[in-house]
Amino acid sequence: MSRSDFRLSQRVVIKIGSSLLTDGGKGLNKTAIAGWVAQMATLSQRSVDVVLVSSGSVAEGVSRLKLKARPKLLHELQAAASVGQMGLVRCFENEFGQHDLLAAQVLLTHDDLSDRQRYLNARSTLLTLLDFGVVPVINENDAVATEEIRFGDNDTLGALVANLVEADLLIILTDQLGLFDANPSLNPDAKLISEISVNESLLDEVAGGSISGLGRGGMYTKVRAARLAARSGAATVIVSGKLEDVITRVYQGEALGTYMIPNLEPLAARKQWLAGQLQVKGSVTLDDGAVNSLKSAGKSLLAVGVKAVQGKFQRGDLVSCRDLQGHEIARGLINYGADETAKIAGKSSSEFEKLLGYADEAELIHRDNMVLI
Repeated sequence: MSRSDFRLSQRVVIKIGSSLLTDGGKGLNKTAIAGWVAQMATLSQRSVDVVLVSSGSVAEGVSRLKLKARPKLLHELQAAASVGQMGLVRCFENEFGQHDLLAAQVLLTHDDLSDRQRYLNARSTLLTLLDFGVVPVINENDAVATEEIRFGDNDTLGALVANLVEADLLIILTDQLGLFDANPSLNPDAKLISEISVNESLLDEVAGGSISGLGRGGMYTKVRAARLAARSGAATVIVSGKLEDVITRVYQGEALGTYMIPNLEPLAARKQWLAGQLQVKGSVTLDDGAVNSLKSAGKSLLAVGVKAVQGKFQRGDLVSCRDLQGHEIARGLINYGADETAKIAGKSSSEFEKLLGYADEAELIHRDNMVLI
C-alpha cells in the first residue's frame, strides 16, 4: 500500500496520546479535541468507519481531583483514572454530537483481546457499533488493569484494536513529528523517516529495544504497535497531532509523519496469523456441499453443512474443518461452543433460537476468520 491508497481505507483506527489530550496538566485540551473530532466526522461522512483509542483518563482525573502531582501508588492511579474517564467520555460525546454522531465508550484490557471468547465478543460489539454508524471511543480499563498505567500510553491497545476490527490504517497521533533516524533532542542533524518497512532493522536502533526507548519521544511502543498492527495488514502512520487537519491530510495521502509499511496485505496477513498462531481445540466434519462451498466459493461455514462435532471447544477457539474422509479442509475461529455446535449441526440459522434459546451469528465460522488448508 502506498500513501495514495490511504484514501481507499474503509476502516481507520486513530490513537491520541495523553500529551496531546491534556493541556499541560490542566485537564483536557477541549479545543484540540474539537478539532480532531471534526476531522473524524469528515471521514465518517465519507463512509469511513472510525474507531478512536484515547488516553488521558489519569491526567484528567488528576485535574478533577485537584491533585498537585500524578499519583505513584497504583490504587490512587486507578482512582484518578476512574474519575477522569467521566470527563473524557463526556467531552467526546459532546464533540461528536456537534456533528450528529453518536459515540460509545468501550473499556478493554489486554486480557479481553488475548482470550478467544472475549476477543470475539469485543469484535462483535465493535463491528455492530460501526454498523450503527457509532464511533467507538476505546480506552484501557484503568480501574482494574495496570499495564496502560505503568507504560503511560495506549499504543499497544491501538494496534490490537486495529487487529480486532481489521482496520486498513492506524494513525498514532503524538507530540512528535514522527520517527527520526537519531534522537532529535540530541542530534540537530536527525532526519525524519518518511517511510520504512515494519521489518526494517533500523527501527530497533532508532527506537530502542526496551522501555528506556520511551525517552526518544515514546517511539519504542509506537514501533512495536506498528508491528502488531501489521499482523492483520494494517498500515501505520506516526505523526504529530498538532499539525493542522492532520487526520484528513494523512487519510488523503499527504506525506506527513512516518509511514510504517506492513509486510503483507490485510487479508493475507490475517490468514497467516490464523494459520500459525493458534492451537486447534476441536474439529467439525462437513458434508460434501459444505466442503465445496468453502473450497470453491470462498463461503463462510454454516451449521447446516456440519455432520459431526469432535472435541471440547469454546466460542472463539480455533477449530479444524474436515471432509467426510477426515482430510483437513480449513480451520477458523468458531462462533459457538462444542455443545451448542452439536445442537445446531445440520440445522438452518433460523432454528438457532429455538434450539439454543438465543441466536447469535448466523455463520458457524465466518470466512474472514477462516483459512483454507
